[in-house]
Amino acid sequence: MSDPTRPLAALVHHLDTLLRTTEIPDYPGALNGVQVEHAGPVRRAAVAVDASLRTIQGAIDAGANLLIVHHGLFWSGVQPLRGRYYERIRRLLAHDVAVYSSHLPLDLHPTLGNNALLAAALGLEPAEGFARYQAIEVGVAGTSNVETTTLADRMRAIAEREGGSLVAVGVTPGRRTSRWGICTGAGASSDTLREASARGIDTLIVGEGPQHTAVEAMDLGIAVLYGGHYATETFGVRALGAELERTFGIPWSFIAAPTGL
Repeated sequence: MSDPTRPLAALVHHLDTLLRTTEIPDYPGALNGVQVEHAGPVRRAAVAVDASLRTIQGAIDAGANLLIVHHGLFWSGVQPLRGRYYERIRRLLAHDVAVYSSHLPLDLHPTLGNNALLAAALGLEPAEGFARYQAIEVGVAGTSNVETTTLADRMRAIAEREGGSLVAVGVTPGRRTSRWGICTGAGASSDTLREASARGIDTLIVGEGPQHTAVEAMDLGIAVLYGGHYATETFGVRALGAELERTFGIPWSFIAAPTGL
């Protein structure tokens, strides 16, 4: 019987190359790539949206010694190893669990990314990028001829499956979506709304956004489907788990830790 374990370095090289980790700009706190090493080798992976006490303990309980997340350990910047932050690190080190994080590189990947996979789950086919950040486009956009209420129903089902709910703005009976844009997570902002308006996008599908974005969207005549930050970003980490199993034979499990947001 073949050995299902693999060195962490081999998995990381594969993921970094696939996701173009060093090429994609990101927010300073993202720290994409390996955030915590281990003695290894990797015998089982766990994937989760966030690096939290719940997901770290879930990985330990699942027998995993590699945790792959979308939102890593260092979003809040430098902080002392105290309280909950200490406890996260302590559990990782005590159980020899490595952490690999991928934020924007995972959001925008054309086949494994949150945006492309959410589009597919909604029955939409991306034709171009959307949601510009520095030199990249994080989201996707395309054309369709579908009732906006149908898209809302599909997004609602996804949100509820992941422990959340849908908030729909500007969705009225008989309204149709001809041009759409998707930006998962915190995708609703004044910038994305301005971009959507300039590009003739009539329906914006996002995770979350401030209240003022709903007001702006109504003024612009853009329907917005707020599907939940968490619910719209479970796709990518699941795809990475499947990728490791397909490429290296590493078993994996998804650690659900919904926030409801």
